[in-house]
Amino acid sequence: MTEVRLKHQQITEVLAKEIRSGHRPAGQQLPGEHALAQRFGVSRTTVRAALAELNEAGLIATRTGKGSYVLFDGRPLDDRLGWAHALAVQGIETRVRTLAVQETHDEELAAQLALDAAMFIRVDRTRELVADGSVISYERSFLPPVPGVRELPEQGLGELTLTEVMRRAGLRPDHGEQRLAGRRISAREAEVLRRAPGDWFLDTWRTSRAADGSFVEHVVSLLDPDHFQLSLEFG
Repeated sequence: MTEVRLKHQQITEVLAKEIRSGHRPAGQQLPGEHALAQRFGVSRTTVRAALAELNEAGLIATRTGKGSYVLFDGRPLDDRLGWAHALAVQGIETRVRTLAVQETHDEELAAQLALDAAMFIRVDRTRELVADGSVISYERSFLPPVPGVRELPEQGLGELTLTEVMRRAGLRPDHGEQRLAGRRISAREAEVLRRAPGDWFLDTWRTSRAADGSFVEHVVSLLDPDHFQLSLEFG
């Protein structure tokens, strides 16, 4: 017996194929419900059902009043060369805004990282999608004040990425540890992320060390779960 595909399932299949093929890249906004209804010759109710299935499949995210956007496609991001490079390889255009670069003294973090010195250079940044300007991450990097890094509070990053600055300073990550949890963002964090206080974000931190075990970087990040997910392989 031949399976009868419902109209919304047919639309879901067509749009899913366009997303997975790269025809609709990550971060791109889908046409509105009215435009999709006209394209497929169906009602907006049918379109909503199709969008709900795409959302359930993790292919899009729909935000009230803003529309639906294609999510990252689930392929692993190799961020050893930095987020910007890793995302660009996937065809995802982002821009980084540097919020602050400052010298900071943090005894608690030094103790956590088993470091003798408690002085760090802290770089606060957000990352936005070029497609719609939405902020997808808020990252705070703590670096050792080595030559090439300790001058950043006065000189700034200029045209260099933080990854390039670290490479020039001889800070090359070899191994480390990363943890992830989920939590609701505070009012201050919501202001930076341009979201509502209490919105749910992925809260991660990663500590990188060089081959000899010396400290390279500690990064605390808030990641939009609409665009990032944890994927584990085992066996």
